[in-house]
Amino acid sequence: MFMLKLPALYPIIDADTLAAREPLTSVRAMVCGQARELYDAGCTVLQLRTKQLSAEEALECARALRRMLPEAVLIMNDRADLCMAAGFDGVHVGQQDLSAKGARMVVGPGRIVGLSTHTAEQFAVALTEPVDYIAIGPVFDTTSKQNPDPTVGLEGVAGARQALIESEREVALVAIGGIRHETAAWVRRAGADAVAAIGELTDAPGDSAREFFRRMM
Repeated sequence: MFMLKLPALYPIIDADTLAAREPLTSVRAMVCGQARELYDAGCTVLQLRTKQLSAEEALECARALRRMLPEAVLIMNDRADLCMAAGFDGVHVGQQDLSAKGARMVVGPGRIVGLSTHTAEQFAVALTEPVDYIAIGPVFDTTSKQNPDPTVGLEGVAGARQALIESEREVALVAIGGIRHETAAWVRRAGADAVAAIGELTDAPGDSAREFFRRMM
């Protein structure tokens, strides 16, 4: 593992959301289109989330992204096996997915492993895991999940930062969930190294990303 330096904005490209919005359009084309706009706007780290796609469809999207953006840091949500098959740089797992230890065993020491947490207790456990970053959230109400966990608020982000300081672990802190342009700077001031966004980047992703960066300067 290594000390991961994340940019202020960590976009998550949700293939399922894109597919639902334009069912007659190629998911791969939509994923690549959004990724290109985000990368051109300065987003050098991107996560691909494909929960409703088949493994074959997800791998097709992932490989297309890798070919299109060879310089980007690409993270696969949930699937450590697809991360390896597509040549991605890391994997992000949740509380109900493959464990962080299991993900590390699959991807090895040279790739990134991120882990989602939703409570102070989960965050404390995550600090003992072989991860490069820990996500805390949802910070605010979110529509990106069908059954979201209770919000942690800015207090939850600040508490996670304090726990991270006390642990002396060198991992990055990512805040996620309902973060909008007007709240991103608050979240960063609360202690997040990066803010993750999904819905706020769906429309005009390049312009939206630039607005995030502008407000977090």
